[in-house]
Amino acid sequence: MKRRSRDQSGTPGADSSTARARAGSSRRDFLKGFGTAAFAGAVPFATGFAHLGRTASTAAPLNINARPQEAYQRRLSAAQEDRKVPVPRHKGNGDEALYSNGIANFTKGFPHNDSGEVDLGVYANYLAAVKTGKRSDFDNLTMGGNVPLVDPQAGLCFDLESVDVSQNAIPAAFALASAGRAAEAVESYWQALARDVPFSQYGSDPTAQAAAEELSGLAAFMGPRDSGGNVTGATLFRGFTAGDRVGPYVSQLFLQPFSYGVIPFTGYQTDLPLSAGGSDYVTDSASWLQVQNGQSPFASEHPDSQLRYPRSGRDLTAYVHNDVLFQEYVNAALMLMTMHAPLNSGNPYNSLKSETGFITFGFPQVQVLVAEVTARALKNAWFQKWFVHRMLRPEEFGGLVHFTLTGQRDYPLDNSVLDSAVVDAVFSRNGSYFIPTAYPEGSPQHPSYPSGHATVAGACVTVLKWFFSENFVIPNPLVATDDGTALVPYTGADAGQITVGGELNKLAANVGIGRNFAGIHWRADYQQGLLLGEAVAISLLRDQEHIFHESFKGSTFTRFDGTSMTV
Repeated sequence: MKRRSRDQSGTPGADSSTARARAGSSRRDFLKGFGTAAFAGAVPFATGFAHLGRTASTAAPLNINARPQEAYQRRLSAAQEDRKVPVPRHKGNGDEALYSNGIANFTKGFPHNDSGEVDLGVYANYLAAVKTGKRSDFDNLTMGGNVPLVDPQAGLCFDLESVDVSQNAIPAAFALASAGRAAEAVESYWQALARDVPFSQYGSDPTAQAAAEELSGLAAFMGPRDSGGNVTGATLFRGFTAGDRVGPYVSQLFLQPFSYGVIPFTGYQTDLPLSAGGSDYVTDSASWLQVQNGQSPFASEHPDSQLRYPRSGRDLTAYVHNDVLFQEYVNAALMLMTMHAPLNSGNPYNSLKSETGFITFGFPQVQVLVAEVTARALKNAWFQKWFVHRMLRPEEFGGLVHFTLTGQRDYPLDNSVLDSAVVDAVFSRNGSYFIPTAYPEGSPQHPSYPSGHATVAGACVTVLKWFFSENFVIPNPLVATDDGTALVPYTGADAGQITVGGELNKLAANVGIGRNFAGIHWRADYQQGLLLGEAVAISLLRDQEHIFHESFKGSTFTRFDGTSMTV
């Protein structure tokens, strides 16, 4: 069957002239719809429509009075299916019991001594509050400054869609003394040093090449490698899916043109690089201790007055510092609409001649759905953060490295980070061994694992893969110039392999790893966050199967692990 064309509103049309005609009459159709709705509302459903003609159907008329009971049964059916999902084992890495002084876990915002070790009495109250989950126990905690903890209560919220937060789990994080944690730390240090290196120069820049060489030698490093097992400029700091390694570093879904209605998109606000007067932060003992205690005000930021397109790690850190959490996925949907990307083949309106999707299986649905799934993803992330893992942030770990290497303390860290070339390079630049952050306040006041941004990314990208055709090759791929002021055609040998599915995965990686570039998250925070978000989205979409009136057999998409599934 020949595919019918679509205009940007999602309306099927026989050709572009039909689409333009429909777009031109949209206001008339809108008003016409109101009039029809008003008339229909005045006609009791149970009486039928015999006086309006008998050609449409001989089926029984709608019974509006029966709908509340049917709505209840549909909700009940979804809840019963959700209840069947077993509660998995939520297992921490054991560090909280092993180190009673709290050095391996998140303690930011509480009072600390000069070496950044938390006040033990406050720490005991904190762990007690985690066990009870009571708001009053959290609210009575003694803080080290004026910056509060970020919403631990959200992790215990219930929801009316998707399985409960207790029914999703992620693996235990790397232990403090493990080679895996050390490898993640080495990557975090290198990301800080390479923030201002344009992605296009990763194959030749000395800092990027040194990072690739050192990470290649770490057996515990979990990032992508080439076929020979090496980290290269083409795999450095990229995501874990196959699509992440196709095309330029930055996803096309950050770069392709789109508009918010009549407002055209023209670029992003970024931060100044070091060479132009920008700053890294938390690079000395005084500022490091200040942010650990949550004592604002913090140093000032240095925004760039010129709008740019993302071309470096620092650009991504600026984006994920200020984004509305679901906006990049609304943007992605608008970009895909603009380029006329086809819908998933499972969309029930693909085969209908006289109807098109709008509120269901149309663009308004997916635009709203990414915001809807964001709320569920964050609740799941917050449950894992506060009530299971309570993992320390990279900036906290950097303090352990600093005080160990300066001889002030002796913390149980793997030698692969203590002996690494990158900590020496950071010391040469800053005179300390702290991981330099991109933000004056360092990390947010909530634990590291998993990343909230990454969990949202996993959920929203899954929704977009469910809605759009993953295999569509993005036409006219773009890449930012090294100064970020313009977009130019991407002409790499793999330009014809850049698909919607791959670029959605890459978009999620750009967001999650953008937080890693800032020095506030680990690679596992991003990776496990994506997988958790995917599970949340699948559960939400399964629940929503119960609400559709259309004949819907499901949409098939590719999961982050490369397997295919239909929801």
